[in-house]
Amino acid sequence: MKPPRIEFVGEWYDLTPDQPFFVGRESDLIIDENPFLHRRFLSISSENGLWWLSNVGNLLSATVTDTTGQVQAWLAPGARLPIVFPQLMVMFSAGSTTYEFTIHSEAEFFGTSSLTTMQAGTTTVGPVHLTTSQRLLIVALAENVLRQTSPGRGEIPASAEAAARLGWTQTAFNRKLDNVCDKLDRIGVRGLRGGRGKLATGRRARLVEYAVSSRLVDTEDLVLLDRPQQDNP
Repeated sequence: MKPPRIEFVGEWYDLTPDQPFFVGRESDLIIDENPFLHRRFLSISSENGLWWLSNVGNLLSATVTDTTGQVQAWLAPGARLPIVFPQLMVMFSAGSTTYEFTIHSEAEFFGTSSLTTMQAGTTTVGPVHLTTSQRLLIVALAENVLRQTSPGRGEIPASAEAAARLGWTQTAFNRKLDNVCDKLDRIGVRGLRGGRGKLATGRRARLVEYAVSSRLVDTEDLVLLDRPQQDNP
């Protein structure tokens, strides 16, 4: 079985079984010079006949999903998971920038269908009902990520910028953001809350990661931003 390959902004990187491959600010795959990004954030290595994706950082987390977006894992610092799908999409945020790369593998230990079973450490993505304004909010935050011609990096706007994009007040935007995060938190999406009764500081980035990787929104939703906003909060 050939080692996996990594695709990032149209470039390909080869892995070898005898040494780990690192992703970060100063690594085998240099993602960016973003000071919020760890020098070594993620590693891909071979062990006991499997390839593993590990979070070797101490602050940032990554969202990992299969190509269907139905099975998703949140890779916290110190965690690792086996690479068991032909393709894995890895998304993470550092500061106001969200990054994405894909791991391509010949191995296929698990397959996905319209119904998936909950695995340890993963979230099975089911239907999520969004109101029109909730979907608009997510699309406004994810616009730069969705408009990428070659997935790799996209800036997440500040709440004030996204509110202005929609023609909403800052108060209305924040209220809708609270509602969306509460709704997703109730179905088990991690990273949107910082504790009991407390919203996570990086919830906009985490919301974009989840929504894009789970296909909750996609490029077809971008047209909503150019329509007259009749459902203005």
